[in-house]
Amino acid sequence: MVNQTLIKELQTNHPDVTIVMASKYIEVKDYQPFIDAGIKDFGESRVESFIEKYPSLKAYPITHHFLGTLQTKKVKKCINEIDCLHSLDRLKLAKEIQKRRDKPLPCFIQVNISNEDQKHGITPTRVPGFLEELKAYDNIKVIGLMGMAELTDDRDQIADQFDTLKQLLTRLKKAYPEIKYLSMGMTNDYPIALEKGATHLRLGRVLLGG
Repeated sequence: MVNQTLIKELQTNHPDVTIVMASKYIEVKDYQPFIDAGIKDFGESRVESFIEKYPSLKAYPITHHFLGTLQTKKVKKCINEIDCLHSLDRLKLAKEIQKRRDKPLPCFIQVNISNEDQKHGITPTRVPGFLEELKAYDNIKVIGLMGMAELTDDRDQIADQFDTLKQLLTRLKKAYPEIKYLSMGMTNDYPIALEKGATHLRLGRVLLGG
């Protein structure tokens, strides 16, 4: 079930890159083989799935990421159990986290790098202003930017979109040196994301089998 060949390859060639297993594809009983293979970071996309699994996972030596859109009304159900949020995209969500969280939460700001209406995230030009607004919330600790490229076979287009995120991070680091990570790259486009400087890959199906 575990693609140990790919995991080992990524760990060997990209030792500083964090592999986040998209755990919506696996049940609680399936976590241990991935842990044995060296995966320590797991990410859920739905609150209901996370809170169902979490009681059985508390004893596991893993980091819990939340990858999907987090509805404001569901923040209180999970916010003190997750270790990292990849989808901070609006001030209303930040306010609710500030209210419900017991301690600062590492967060990625989700940026809409593909300019698709159906994609969540704020526009690249909006990010500096959003960061200024977030200074009022001490339970929000922005550590990086997250983006999803368009689902296309055009590698140049995907590369350009990832490059948009990389260049944005480069500019922001001058004023915010604590913002240093890039969460980008999934099963269909992670090799391109690595070329563009991804520090966190969100991988699902590609880690299964092999």
